[in-house]
Amino acid sequence: MSPELTYLTYAVILLIAHMLIQATLSDLSKGIGWALGPQDEKRDPSVVAGRLERALTNYVYNLPAFIALALTLKVTGLGTETTALGAAIWFWARVAYVPAYASAIPLTRSVAWFTSLGGLVLMILPLLGA
Repeated sequence: MSPELTYLTYAVILLIAHMLIQATLSDLSKGIGWALGPQDEKRDPSVVAGRLERALTNYVYNLPAFIALALTLKVTGLGTETTALGAAIWFWARVAYVPAYASAIPLTRSVAWFTSLGGLVLMILPLLGA
């Protein structure tokens, strides 16, 4: 399997982990009774649970671009060491994005996000020259 597809597999695992972490913290912050019940009344999550929800939303927005690039590189055979590096950078930056967002340490979330975009750029460059 190509490195890009390996990181695509990791990206799906990260999505599952991200959803589980976010849902668990959100439910815990709202109360177990509420979480296990019909959830008829609206309850706001804790500050950290809210950040993790926004981080998950951001991940879901960015994941399709990574999926498209990883699959296109595999289908076209244009994967290189640079595109593999781009996939690795994108993945690990997205891993770093979760605690960076949750911790609210200034600039860390933005650095992780821009780093992940750099990974996507490395993946797209060979496709532009094809």
